[in-house]
Amino acid sequence: MKQLLLGQTLAFRDNPFRVPPEEAAVHDPAGAVLVADGRILATGPAGALGRAHPDAAVTDMGAALLVAGFIDCHAHYPQTRIIASWGRRLIDWLNEYTFPEEMRFSDPAYAAAVARDYLDLCLANGITSAAVYCTSHPGSVDAIMAEARARGLRLAAGKVMMDRNAPPALLDTPARAHDETAALIARWHGVDRLQIAITPRFAPTSSPAQLEVAGALWRAHPDCPMQTHLAEQPEEIAWVRSLFPQARDYLDVYQRHGLAGPGAIMGHAIHLSPRERAALAETGCAIAHCPTSNSFIGSGLFDAALAETVPVGLATDVGGGSSFSMLRTMAAAYEISQLRGRALHPAQLLWLATQGSARALRWQDRVGNLAPGMEADIVALDLASTPVIAQRAARAATPWEALFPTIMLGDDRAIAAVWIAGRRVQPRRAPGSGKEA
Repeated sequence: MKQLLLGQTLAFRDNPFRVPPEEAAVHDPAGAVLVADGRILATGPAGALGRAHPDAAVTDMGAALLVAGFIDCHAHYPQTRIIASWGRRLIDWLNEYTFPEEMRFSDPAYAAAVARDYLDLCLANGITSAAVYCTSHPGSVDAIMAEARARGLRLAAGKVMMDRNAPPALLDTPARAHDETAALIARWHGVDRLQIAITPRFAPTSSPAQLEVAGALWRAHPDCPMQTHLAEQPEEIAWVRSLFPQARDYLDVYQRHGLAGPGAIMGHAIHLSPRERAALAETGCAIAHCPTSNSFIGSGLFDAALAETVPVGLATDVGGGSSFSMLRTMAAAYEISQLRGRALHPAQLLWLATQGSARALRWQDRVGNLAPGMEADIVALDLASTPVIAQRAARAATPWEALFPTIMLGDDRAIAAVWIAGRRVQPRRAPGSGKEA
């Protein structure tokens, strides 16, 4: 059955980091999106599409802005319940909070409960696709995959590989990392909208032998994403230098083990050498920009100019990241870029949260834009969701001026509706509350 979604529409026709931002997108104040069989059939003026498809069921979202669903290209679902844990640098935070929490995922029931909470919170905030780190327990991958499949979501997830510098209860071995990841690929990769990501956590927690195994797995399964962390904090970089003295720099550790190239998503990438910046572009690696995490853990200021030469997507990095809201994450990206002397345009912020993340994950022909043939993951944004936003948007002279207050001040209240593969979904009740998420 055909559906016709009415509202303002906003779609990209080019990359706003490479062309003038206002030329990169198309806004229709009275637009429509025609959907059938889980895909977008057409976009255009509401009147014309309505006349051409009188049999379509109409959903009128009024003045809401219809955009592609948000894509979170780097998150740690096992850290959902430790979000906003106080006061640590990266290594301390891992040891104090992350690793003890991840040990609990040996319990399949606990993993399943957190997976449900995590995806509830994602949908409540308009996140319709994500790339997710699990724990070293294969059951943690099974839990998030089963829950995502039940909801029809596009999701990439991977068992974290760690064979050193972590609690013994979380360590695997190179052989076990290979065999368990290979089994997960056989079980889940390509099932419905799911993918397994090759996931060495970061260089300090994997031996050279384990990184070799990860590279071999990726060569054997090149359509899998590969996700890891890169150059998040100076002390981490010094640690990597001590563990891999033969490497030219942090990125070279991954390059030497076949873990750099298209489909590789490097989380953070803040403190890069000139060689690393050039090599990211040359190899086709992507970056997951995690602005709330970068500020919360005190990591540093990401250089958004990298998006001119490298695929860059936006990420919550829950739970080092301090919000499930991609609107809040866009706002943090704006604020961090301001501290580097560059004001990101609203089109660039929305791009990072949609098509930028899609390109980082090599999903750009499937999700991340309102265009014919794309999977119909769609969000309706209420551009007047709170009194302060409404009074500011009422004075807007352009669509971008109307959108920007929602980016800077919005939260889950701005998510008026969510469609997954053309099916409207209602977020379940938020964990621990009696209110809708």
